[in-house]
Amino acid sequence: MSIVVTGATGQLGRLVVDALLAAAPAEQVVAVVRDKEKAADLAERGVELRIADYDRPETLAGAFAAGDRVLLISGSEVGRRAAQHAAVIDAAKAAGVARLAYTGVLGGDDADFELAAEHKETERLILASGLPYTLLRNGWYSENYTANLAPVLAHGAVVSNAGEGRIASASRADYAAAAAAVLTGPAEEHLNRVYELSGDTAWSFAEYAAEVAARSGREVTYTPVSAEAHLEILTGAGLPRPFAEILVDVDRAAEHGALALRTGDLTRLIGRPTTPVGVSIQEALDAS
Repeated sequence: MSIVVTGATGQLGRLVVDALLAAAPAEQVVAVVRDKEKAADLAERGVELRIADYDRPETLAGAFAAGDRVLLISGSEVGRRAAQHAAVIDAAKAAGVARLAYTGVLGGDDADFELAAEHKETERLILASGLPYTLLRNGWYSENYTANLAPVLAHGAVVSNAGEGRIASASRADYAAAAAAVLTGPAEEHLNRVYELSGDTAWSFAEYAAEVAARSGREVTYTPVSAEAHLEILTGAGLPRPFAEILVDVDRAAEHGALALRTGDLTRLIGRPTTPVGVSIQEALDAS
């Protein structure tokens, strides 16, 4: 049996591989990647590389083998992901993998924002395939916010159309640890299970701004705006309109409480509290 991670050179994928190597022998870990050179460091650590591309289904035929435990990390190309994921699911089924885990989105069918649509479709395809599965419905990454502190510090403001909505975020490393726990744990424990994964604490944007201010020593305040105003701000800053619309839609979901769900699933899987957003803020400040 091999443990196979797709998208293994991505931000989440690399962290999953790191977590797997801490829990399993390197010869059991397989990285499915598009670019062999980008994965050279993984090969040096003893990880087997299988070259495949979500957009070229014929290359996926050799990506999986019977008995593999596979983690399908969702693609990053919004609007193309459902077809890409379908190709992976078909290849996994044809190979006879033992289980397919998928990194979906918090709330599943109840998620009421556009970014969730392709995740919902992927989950439908997985269930229709008849493959043994584990659905890892990831909440928001703290890094979605902390990776963009430069303009926050430059303008002294956190801007959002989320109102007083709250977000139960966790670090990418937390979600990676959960995936590794599922992939290396007893099969019967996680077979055909759905996990709603999120941070232990849900924070508001006002609290987030206060935390950035406290840790940076700079004056930072929260500026709530309308969805329309936020869209104008984002596009005015140079963001492509489709991407800006996604961010505004996510904030709208946060305002409605869709990103505040806390089930404790993530903490139970990783066996420790999730990383507070303040720690992620400090890590981003230290790295800048």
